[in-house]
Amino acid sequence: MKIMKIIKRLFLLLLLLINLTSCISKKKILYFQGDQSAPSAAVNYEPQIQNDDLLSITVTCIQQELAAPFNMISNGNNSKLNGYLVDQNGEIEFPVLGKIKVAGYAKSVFKEFLKEKLSLYIKDPVVDFKILNFKISVLGEVGSPGNKSFEGDRVTFMDAIASAGDLTLFAQRDNILLIRDYQGVKTFTRVDVTKADFINSPFYYLDQNDLIYVEPRKAKIDSTAVIGTNVTKYLSLASFLITSILLFSRL
Repeated sequence: MKIMKIIKRLFLLLLLLINLTSCISKKKILYFQGDQSAPSAAVNYEPQIQNDDLLSITVTCIQQELAAPFNMISNGNNSKLNGYLVDQNGEIEFPVLGKIKVAGYAKSVFKEFLKEKLSLYIKDPVVDFKILNFKISVLGEVGSPGNKSFEGDRVTFMDAIASAGDLTLFAQRDNILLIRDYQGVKTFTRVDVTKADFINSPFYYLDQNDLIYVEPRKAKIDSTAVIGTNVTKYLSLASFLITSILLFSRL
C-alpha cells in the first residue's frame, strides 16, 4: 500500500509539473496592455518615396486632353507595368518634365511638388499618386512567415502581423526586431506590442521593405534543444509507466 501511495503522489506531482511548464502569463501574450485612452500621435504618418519604389502617378484636369501628355501610356491590365520605377539616383523619367528627383518626398509633399511643376503647362492639375510595390517581410514566430504585399501605403505594424497569420504562443511580443532599410542605411529597432502606447511609436506605421523578425520565447528554444527534448521524453515515459502501474494494480 505504501508503494501505491508513493506512486499516486508521484503521479500528481508529475501532472502539476506538466501544468506549470505549459502555463503562459497573460502579460506575455496580450496586445496593447495599459492605458488605451491616449490618441495616436502617428495618425498623420506618410511613407517616404525610396529607391526601387514603383509609383503610380495619374494627372487630370478640367480639359483632360491637356493632361494626356503627362500620363503614362497603359500597358493593359497589369498595373505594375504602368508604374514609374525610382532609380538608384532617386529619380524617375516623367513625361514632358523629364528626369525629376522624387526619393525622400512624403506622399502629400510630392503631390504638391508635382502639381507646382505641372501648373506651368496646365491649369489646376490634380495628381493621384500611390506606391504600387509596398512590401513587408515577416519572419520568425508567426503563423505564415514570408513577404507580404499591400495595396495601400499606410500599413501598420499590426497589419503586417495579421497578414502573417498572427504571432504564435511562443513569440516574444515584447522584443520584436524591426529592420528598416532607408536609402541603403539599415536601422535595428526593438518594439513591444504588449504596451498600449505602442501606437504612438514612430515604428507603428511601416515603411516599404521593412523586415519584422519575431524571436521565439525561451521556452520554445529550450523545447527544441537536445536536453529539453530528452526531458519531455522522460516526462512522457514516466507518465506512461505510472499510469500503467496504477491500472494493473487494480486488476
